[in-house]
Amino acid sequence: MLVHRRIQAWLQANPFKVDTTLMLFGVLFFVLSATAVGSPHPVFDIVVSLGIVVPLAWRRTRPVLSGSITAFFCLMQVIFSGFPLPADIVVLATVYALAAYAPRWASLGGLALALIGGMLFVFRYFANPFEGLGTMTAAMFVFNVIAFDAVILVAWTFGDLARTRRLALQALEDRARRLETERQQERDLAAADERSHIAREMHDIVAHSLSVIITQADGARYASAQDPEIAVKTLGTIAETGRGSLREMRRLLGVLRGDELASTRPLPSLADVDSLVDAVKRAGLEVSVHRTGAMRRQLPAGAELTAYRVIQESLTNVLKHAGPSVRADVELEWTSRGLEVRVFDDGRGAGADAAPPAPPAAGSGQGINGMAERVALYDGKLVAAPAVGGGFRVTAFIPYTEA
Repeated sequence: MLVHRRIQAWLQANPFKVDTTLMLFGVLFFVLSATAVGSPHPVFDIVVSLGIVVPLAWRRTRPVLSGSITAFFCLMQVIFSGFPLPADIVVLATVYALAAYAPRWASLGGLALALIGGMLFVFRYFANPFEGLGTMTAAMFVFNVIAFDAVILVAWTFGDLARTRRLALQALEDRARRLETERQQERDLAAADERSHIAREMHDIVAHSLSVIITQADGARYASAQDPEIAVKTLGTIAETGRGSLREMRRLLGVLRGDELASTRPLPSLADVDSLVDAVKRAGLEVSVHRTGAMRRQLPAGAELTAYRVIQESLTNVLKHAGPSVRADVELEWTSRGLEVRVFDDGRGAGADAAPPAPPAAGSGQGINGMAERVALYDGKLVAAPAVGGGFRVTAFIPYTEA
């Protein structure tokens, strides 16, 4: 069965080679047969036989050209030859090829010419053209014409069925290719979305942790000269922050590796906001949290993670850009439509941000852009801008997900 499929695949992939081989065998058989007919014009019969058989080599690659050449030599035979030739059987293969591979107009035109040619063939070789039907009765003439044309019509029908099957297979192959292309595009989009998600997670984890660590290290370096105990406390904060970041990194990498245990570990949520604020306080930033309103329905875990990341990123930016002696406030307000998160500070970041923006460096702006993308995934809205009177303000609204 496998050998049969390979042979069939090779035959379909090399139509010209197959048809050329058949044509060569046809030339050997029909040309030799033409010399044995006993015609008074053997050279003419050989030339006509070649003109009918040789176009078989192009019956699939150039069916219209092949059919035209065959029709021309058949007409020459009917006009000038007094004997039918064995090569005339090739006309059926030509009619089949026109129906299967030629354009529709050529297929129908070839059928009409072949039917007319069948009638002329009967009249020329089975009746005396100079004495009417001669010994052949009208009924016999009609019967022979119908028989010849029926064979031609059967050949055309088989060719048309082959054409229909070929077009159906091509349509299926085209559909399969389109589906494969669409699946590949979906995989590419999913991979791009996952890369974006990982980049946001990495930024939130690394940027926050490094900001706390750098702030603590710089503060300890200057303060340890006055009070050595500060260095001990600061090193503890740095170690705890580093361990928390390492846990987050391991969880994220575990998800990437397909680690089922890592993927089921809980993600940060609104319940972890107090722990986040405590860590930021230990870094030297004065932060207060205010909660108002009542939750009408539970937010999805991803939405709570988004709110957590917005607070984390906003406090990280305060540590990095607001300057010394800064106070930050975090407000969580539950409304009838969803959760509104507000983080604002009274630092100097507003003054810098109020100036005309310079062209961003590579990788800059990822924090605010990442927050906006996260919030947009849950049909929310984020606004980050300098506050009136100084400081910076970040406001994010995450609506309830309606069932």
